[in-house]
Amino acid sequence: MKTDAIIHGNLADAAAAIWRAEDAGFDGVVSVEISHDPFLPLTLGAAATERVDLMTGIAVAFARNPMNAAVIANDINRLSNGRFILGLGSQIKPHITKRFSMPWSDPAARMREFVLAIRAIWESWNEGTPLAFRGDYYRHTLMTPMFDQGPSECGNPRIFVAAVGPGMTAVAGEVADGMMAHGFTTPSYLRDVTMVNLAKGLERSARSRTDVEVT
Repeated sequence: MKTDAIIHGNLADAAAAIWRAEDAGFDGVVSVEISHDPFLPLTLGAAATERVDLMTGIAVAFARNPMNAAVIANDINRLSNGRFILGLGSQIKPHITKRFSMPWSDPAARMREFVLAIRAIWESWNEGTPLAFRGDYYRHTLMTPMFDQGPSECGNPRIFVAAVGPGMTAVAGEVADGMMAHGFTTPSYLRDVTMVNLAKGLERSARSRTDVEVT
């Protein structure tokens, strides 16, 4: 079992806090998006540590687009020598539409496409193939040399998806490297709902249970 430390708040102390977590033996550090950006603390922590995984838990996917998520995730992954995990969550409709002034529809289907679009962007950089992602919610069809990050020596960041309901849980099983259960998830719900629907997603993508980490 892995143990993560959670950080949020004081950006000035972020690097030291993440270093202390590594020194104390934690396996990873999770940066939450509440009143501050979740990526900045991990950027600072990446330069101050050598071992711990660095994960957003979560970054609000629908407040962003796949391109800017792909860029910042790849940057932090390279800075940390492959230790970054892009943890994404949908949030709920009032926050997306009223706080972020962004569209809300079909959250599970939109999240699936969000993750696939990010992977298409990374593939374009790593393989040198034309970017030609066309979905129902996102379209990414332009990548000129100026904006191309090129191949990453660290490989792609892992992507985890936060899920509670059956639809989002199945999406995590289908397209993500990991699934983040909510803190209020009970053992019975995890057994009877979460793991059942995770298995449905795994079946869609012909993957096995060991291909997706649950945290």
